[in-house]
Amino acid sequence: QVQLVESGGDLVQPGGALRISCVASGLTFADYAYGWFRQAPGKEREEVSCINPKGGAASYADTVKGRFTIYSDTAKNTVYLQMNNLKVDDTAIYSCTAGEECNYDIGDGDFGQGTQVTVSS
Repeated sequence: QVQLVESGGDLVQPGGALRISCVASGLTFADYAYGWFRQAPGKEREEVSCINPKGGAASYADTVKGRFTIYSDTAKNTVYLQMNNLKVDDTAIYSCTAGEECNYDIGDGDFGQGTQVTVSS
């Protein structure tokens, strides 16, 4: 059974930085793509970033390009999202998911419980 556990969410000021983590278990970590999604109150869930398996290419939503970086540590079965220059509009619950490939089936599988990121002064 695949399990995804996010952590690291916090309250940060605009312009600040935060790194959130997602630990995956129940699968062969290196064989999967991983995506970060977010959902703000009253809004649809949206894809933020995705990374393909085995050091494959990463993709980003236009709203976070240049500010967020996704990367993984296979030894720790963990996917990270480094978020810099945070904006109030980045406030949301961030969740991770696994799939075969970005732009293919990422988002179709199960999500973790999420971690709250709040950007406010």
